[in-house]
Amino acid sequence: MDYFPLFADLKGRPCLVVGGGSVALRKVRQLSRAGARVTVNAPGLCAGLQALLEDGRIHHVAREFDPTLLADALIVVAATDDHAVNERVAELCRAQHKLCNVVDNGSASGFIMPSTVDRSPIVIAVSSGGQAPLLARVIRQRIDDWLPGRIAQLARWVAHWRDRVNQRFATHNERVAFWQRLLDGPAADKLLAGKTREADAQLAAALATDHGAITGGEAWLVGAGPGDPELLTRRGLYLLQRADAVLYDALVAPEIVDLARRDAELICVGKRGGQPSTSQADINTELVNRVTAGQRVCRLKGGDPFVFGRGGEELQALAQAGLPYQVVPGITAATGCAAYAGIPLTHRALADGVSFVTGHRADDQPEPDWASLARNGQTLVVYMATRQLGRVCAALRDGGRPAGTPAALISRGTTAEQQVVGGNLDNLASRAATARTPAVLIVGDVAGLMDELRWFGESAGSAESAAV
Repeated sequence: MDYFPLFADLKGRPCLVVGGGSVALRKVRQLSRAGARVTVNAPGLCAGLQALLEDGRIHHVAREFDPTLLADALIVVAATDDHAVNERVAELCRAQHKLCNVVDNGSASGFIMPSTVDRSPIVIAVSSGGQAPLLARVIRQRIDDWLPGRIAQLARWVAHWRDRVNQRFATHNERVAFWQRLLDGPAADKLLAGKTREADAQLAAALATDHGAITGGEAWLVGAGPGDPELLTRRGLYLLQRADAVLYDALVAPEIVDLARRDAELICVGKRGGQPSTSQADINTELVNRVTAGQRVCRLKGGDPFVFGRGGEELQALAQAGLPYQVVPGITAATGCAAYAGIPLTHRALADGVSFVTGHRADDQPEPDWASLARNGQTLVVYMATRQLGRVCAALRDGGRPAGTPAALISRGTTAEQQVVGGNLDNLASRAATARTPAVLIVGDVAGLMDELRWFGESAGSAESAAV
């Protein structure tokens, strides 16, 4: 270990910053956020430091480096643009056993000011020992992105209950076991979802039992997005990694399923046309049975659970059984595939609305009102369109949409295998005869913009063909 990690209480403590420029300002702000009493030693101050001085937030000693100021300082920061001055500050600090940070010079520093994730009271510090500060900053950002949004509230909630837990359990090991179950269980999940009263009720009930067990299953309907694992939401990832069992669709990217907890049970319940599938009734039963048994079940769905994902049907089954659930929306295929193909679904000059419809119909379902969906000024997105492409294009033409209306079929959108075939209602079906599934069809003048706005992957169409 090159550096000993230490969290210091600087509230009201004297700290010295030598230097009056923008780098010194950055360090002063960090120290001030921690409540330090900061003295700045510099002949002049940059505008930001001058503003802090006028607000009474710092003390200014307006002269060149004054070694006598070191005596009262708990820690010192050398932040001038003069290498020799910084070295002298560091040398004197070493002689006086003072901790000194020399900006951009790790070898001369007695301590490193790390990159921090500040979700007080949770604070996470990342340091490379001054060797790769930009890498430390990137790691800090990734940690910040990963942390639940209400992690600070969770910490305060734990502090609120700590005394009662300590009174309930006599030994340290019992307390540790209780908190581990709690923080990996439904009570913490409730708190992170903003349901403080429910979290309090579950914790209180757990304390009232003989062994402090926290039980109770819950279902989480999580939208996995259109394909690219990077498009999974932070909340979705958090719940996926806490689930006891994951029921996932066939269209969910394997890389997303791999993010589940190592010991989670993974069950594919996907439905593919013409292939063995799990019925919706069986999925509903599986969800209800597992949650009833006390499992936390992540129902992982491609796109968004409520956009042709049958999420409503599954929630009805859970609600009728009186079981708890949460819904985490996902980026649906329409918005994800359109964005990655460079097709805006709405455009002030081209489309004042957008409609979603599915091209796959059950035997007992009537056909959509194609005449209504065909009207100009609207973008139409057709899910599950590949096998019905010719029929859908013909129905839109028969409904009054001009044969030359631009259209695009996007298969495996947002992934490295994305394919975009452009054309119009008259020729797209023949052009996309070999297109892969899954795919969405986008019809409307906005599809004519795809070559102009394309930024991801390659397109089999062209601006010229899309407007023919």
